Amino acid sequence: MSSILDWPDQERPREKLRARGADALSDAELLAVFIGSGRRGRNAVDIGRDLLALHGGLRPLLRLDEAGARLGPVAWCRLQAALELGRRHLDAELRAGEGLTDPAASARFLKAQLGDYPYEVFACLFLDNRHRVLAYEELFRGSIDGASVHPREVVRHCMRHNAAAVIFAHNHPSGIAEPSAADRAITLRLRDALALVDVRVLDHFVVGSGTPTSLAQRGMI
Repeated sequence: MSSILDWPDQERPREKLRARGADALSDAELLAVFIGSGRRGRNAVDIGRDLLALHGGLRPLLRLDEAGARLGPVAWCRLQAALELGRRHLDAELRAGEGLTDPAASARFLKAQLGDYPYEVFACLFLDNRHRVLAYEELFRGSIDGASVHPREVVRHCMRHNAAAVIFAHNHPSGIAEPSAADRAITLRLRDALALVDVRVLDHFVVGSGTPTSLAQRGMI
């Protein structure tokens, strides 16, 4: 394969990113920006494609530790730093002091926090009476059902943060963001328990490999 330096300027990953934004780059091209340079007759984009094919896509690749990712220590550290910067940027966006009125912003933040866990995690965004973010906490781990999510604990955390409203989220490690009957049942149990202390449940997102699913938009709350 040819060197990236031999490509037209508009097709080189860094130049394309500058000219058109990061959204214009493929997964392999984004990885190439981190990798920096090719080796052994393979340019950085080729290496990015190889890594994606080897690990079955971007999501499984990003879950790997330094040894498993086969990126090399420098590129792996760059990638992990970028992922953490993205999480912190989304966190700062939510904590900017304005009311949380955009469900898409909540979904992006919750997907960044929960999308890579290989097990189920139940989390909560605690909001004040103007829907500004007070805190984010991961409350329970394991199978999400009536036995593992305890309404009393959720109420206790709401009282500690003096929350007026909450947004719940949990991930499906399978990648399928379809709410189950158990998901709806625990949401309704929590809604009823929190209503007793005047805390509103605004939404419950199920996080998978694509866009998180909103139970509120499905009319399930």
